[in-house]
Amino acid sequence: MSDFFSFTLPSDFVEKYKTLESPFGFVDAGGNALGEITFVRTYSRVKEDGTKERWYEVVRRVIEGMYSVQKNHAKENRLPWNDYKAQKSAQEAFDRMFNLKWTPPGRGMWTFGTPLTMEKRNSAALQNCAMVSTKDLDKNDPGQLFAWVMDALMLGIGVGFDTLGKDKNFTIYAPSEPEVTYVIPDTREGWVEATRLLINSYLRAGQSVQKFDYSEVRPEGAPIKGFGGVASGPAPLIKLHERISHVLGQRVGDNLDARAIVDLINLIGTCVVSGNVRRSATLALGVDGDEDFLNLKNAEAFPERNSYDPENPGWAWMSNNSIEANVGMDYEKYVDRIVDNGEPGFIWLDVARNFGRLADPADGKDYRVMGFNPCAEQPLESYELCTLVEVHLNRHESKEDFLRTLKFAYLYGKTVTLLPTHWQQTNGIMQRNRRIGTSLTGIASFADEHGLPTTREWMDEGYNKIRYYDNKYSEWMCVRESIRVTTVKPSGSVSILSGATPGVHWGPGGKFYLRAIRFGNSDPMLHLFKAAGYKIEADLVSANTSVVYFPIASGQKRAEKDVTLFEKTALAATAQKYWSDNGVSVTLSFDTATEKQHIASVLNMYEGQLKAVSFLPMGNTVYPQQPYSEITEEDYDYYIGRLAKIDFSAIYDGVDNLEAQGEAYCTTDYCEIKIPDKN
Repeated sequence: MSDFFSFTLPSDFVEKYKTLESPFGFVDAGGNALGEITFVRTYSRVKEDGTKERWYEVVRRVIEGMYSVQKNHAKENRLPWNDYKAQKSAQEAFDRMFNLKWTPPGRGMWTFGTPLTMEKRNSAALQNCAMVSTKDLDKNDPGQLFAWVMDALMLGIGVGFDTLGKDKNFTIYAPSEPEVTYVIPDTREGWVEATRLLINSYLRAGQSVQKFDYSEVRPEGAPIKGFGGVASGPAPLIKLHERISHVLGQRVGDNLDARAIVDLINLIGTCVVSGNVRRSATLALGVDGDEDFLNLKNAEAFPERNSYDPENPGWAWMSNNSIEANVGMDYEKYVDRIVDNGEPGFIWLDVARNFGRLADPADGKDYRVMGFNPCAEQPLESYELCTLVEVHLNRHESKEDFLRTLKFAYLYGKTVTLLPTHWQQTNGIMQRNRRIGTSLTGIASFADEHGLPTTREWMDEGYNKIRYYDNKYSEWMCVRESIRVTTVKPSGSVSILSGATPGVHWGPGGKFYLRAIRFGNSDPMLHLFKAAGYKIEADLVSANTSVVYFPIASGQKRAEKDVTLFEKTALAATAQKYWSDNGVSVTLSFDTATEKQHIASVLNMYEGQLKAVSFLPMGNTVYPQQPYSEITEEDYDYYIGRLAKIDFSAIYDGVDNLEAQGEAYCTTDYCEIKIPDKN
């Protein structure tokens, strides 16, 4: 094991798990677990010897990293530490994670226990998401805020942002001679600094024309140490700078308005995802009545930012757009927009600022909240990050077992807060709030199986148990109790590992469906799928990518199409009332033919019972090769005997060109749909 672990598990303990079958969920018609496929594709790192991590090795890396951070904190602060108690706790945490009773978020599985988090002691790569308010734009350095967003996105952190900076009356200037050249270092920091300089040249008076030397940026395909992956080359950065100059240059003399703010961050996002090297998630929060903001995805109003021209692609797709809602507002006027493309979403900031759980009295603790993360499960201050962890309801046989698991899930989240980031303004907020989000997944299927009263009981007792743990362990660690401790994130690919329905949502596919998953054409797993007889297509929207279809029998009583819009909303409100003192990420799918007329009623009924909500029309055919497509039982039976059981040993043992893709942060399965990248 690596020298940077101050805490290690006994080898004889870990050895017992080497021969155990990893309990991944969603076994398909070929006998292959979609959970394992997702793990190999997304969360298994390539080790120094060229082999890939197996599940027990990822669990070991996470647990040893987690307890090493605790031990280091205790030693650095001269606090008591008991190795015997720590071993007992760590081994139970290991077993419960191995059996998928709890898991870190995807980012934690990918980076905890690596040099990036252990040697550099930087928690940024462990954080799922963030929020920044453009109200904080600095007159002396306006580019800094946009640079922070870019830095976060390049680390894989999804970022929510608002448009309040439009009220600060920034003028867009034309840079003047002489030219100034910046040689861009071959680092993430270099890319960020270059972009800051360029934006400042337009938002500060009397600035020189900014030119760049890209010669030191490593070529496309070169490996990236630390976070992992491969380099995209300088082309995406060059394109970003050209686009920023174009967008701001054609608006010289105008004020920086909501559209310009969103344009800049959307363009930064397109740079980060270029070449399918990284993914990026952003949420833009506008104000009610700002027609330019509401029309940002209207091709007639803004054709350039909504263009699908391969020679001049747009960037409108780069953020989900929501508005700050107020209790009592007119929702009817937004219905047609929602039916068209699912936007805007609605965020009730007053509710988030005043309430934790809706079952509890208003406490006003979150009065500093400025917005939400991209999937809207975490209310956040400006420059604050969200620390998430996940508990899988479908893996628990009893309430007592569930309550016990909460201890270790909570401890993971609290442990992450002990590590700083490289951003000073963020550290001050994080250390003050210690905000974590212990999330539940599989809520809908659990409610179908056990009933809503039992679901409420588990949630309520579970929340109080976590509050008990936070009081106990915050005192032991000599840190503040967490301002908020629970949430419901969308889950997405993490729920696939255990075979759970995602977050508070019912499964989108029906009782039988084809699950489409994208793989790079260089991924050797594709050869295994071809040999096993799986249906494979070229990705219609992403070059050098293929789509593989996995036939799944969900085993669930109901799918999203079987549940009314009102029932979906009621379950989310139940989670907001009895479990989450942060927020609940919920995307309400609806039948456009039969439920359009209910959208405004749903919003009027539940506006004080949720902190955020978004909508998505079911059967949306805008995007091809969707993640889920329903099939009949006969279709499913057709695949049985025609698909082969795959031995993944060759993949684990080491094949060239393997590298994980990384989680789409906290996005839902719907966010896995890629929009054409035509750079």
